[in-house]
Amino acid sequence: MIESIHHIAIIATDYLRSKAFYTDVLGFSIIRENYRADRNSYKLDLALNGNYVIELFSFPNPPKRPSKPEAAGLRHLAFKVTDISQSRKSLLQKGIPVHGIRVDEFTGKKFCFFNDPDGLPLELYES
Repeated sequence: MIESIHHIAIIATDYLRSKAFYTDVLGFSIIRENYRADRNSYKLDLALNGNYVIELFSFPNPPKRPSKPEAAGLRHLAFKVTDISQSRKSLLQKGIPVHGIRVDEFTGKKFCFFNDPDGLPLELYES
């Protein structure tokens, strides 16, 4: 049966911009980067704290996907943080727009949303 989530796959419209966002802004480390000539596509494996978590892909002319918070499908990707105020401030200092901090009405935990370069909704969630 299922043991854990292995990875999340993301398709970027601008590979270099997204690579810089996930590594330089969010602090993911690169495990491996491969160019697949037959697909004119990159596949970048990224880790957080030594754990493989994101596959970042590039494809020529990927179709657009609605990214509204209430659209059907994957709603957002959440990252666990210890200090949400400091994490939010760090993103703002790097020029990343971040929504205000809110409180989960059921858990009492703080969270806020921001977007990756393609508008993928991302969340900081204080634990």
